[in-house]
Amino acid sequence: MTSTPGMSQTDVVVQGIKKIIVDGRLKAGDKLPIEKDLAEEFGVSRGSLREGVRALSIMGVLETRQGAGTFVTALDSSLLLAPMGFVVDLQDRAGAAYLHTVRRVLETEAAALAAVQIDENALRRADAILRRSEEQLSQDEPDHEAVLEADIAFHHLIAEASGNPVLVALIDALGTRTIRLRLWRSINQEGADEATHGEHRAVLEALAAHDPDRARVRMAAHLFAVEDYLHTRNPSPEALSPEPLPDLREPV
Repeated sequence: MTSTPGMSQTDVVVQGIKKIIVDGRLKAGDKLPIEKDLAEEFGVSRGSLREGVRALSIMGVLETRQGAGTFVTALDSSLLLAPMGFVVDLQDRAGAAYLHTVRRVLETEAAALAAVQIDENALRRADAILRRSEEQLSQDEPDHEAVLEADIAFHHLIAEASGNPVLVALIDALGTRTIRLRLWRSINQEGADEATHGEHRAVLEALAAHDPDRARVRMAAHLFAVEDYLHTRNPSPEALSPEPLPDLREPV
């Protein structure tokens, strides 16, 4: 393989293996050729080859099995997009707001798709999730961790019901638990939990009616409420900082 000027040997390996997979010489589940042959094909040292393989393993493209060799993974979307979650978690306050906007665009369309395809079993599970939130919100001191977990589960279920695994992976990557906590902690309005729960119920009603337009609008309204609050209140950098903070308020 001919390297581009300025490209490191590790990059040559990464691009070379990617090309082999794209060209169909290697498919999901296939074992890589022996190290000596690959190093010669790419014109790199064995050390650089190992570095490239390690990088692709971190990306979820390859996996090394002890005593068996290195294999192409299933190339599943959720696996390949998982590293995006790390990038999302490292965003600052402004970056988090931009990510939320992208998430809102994706989730509104996921809700519309889900309204067409969701089955009764998924609707029952979604209702059970919201009932768990209701139980917590009825307590004098709700377990905000439990409310957050229910919120994550509800949004994930809708994404799955869209029937598009790439969309699911993108939404999960953009809405990591860490970024949700930061957004949640930045919104401390009285009654925010209850308002969010009502918005979730409205989304579920649209899904149960199999009305894609209504589902799209109600999901957008739910996520716009968070987005508008972030823009109008302009929370301090500390509110979206990675350090643990004690209070949890609105699920997002």
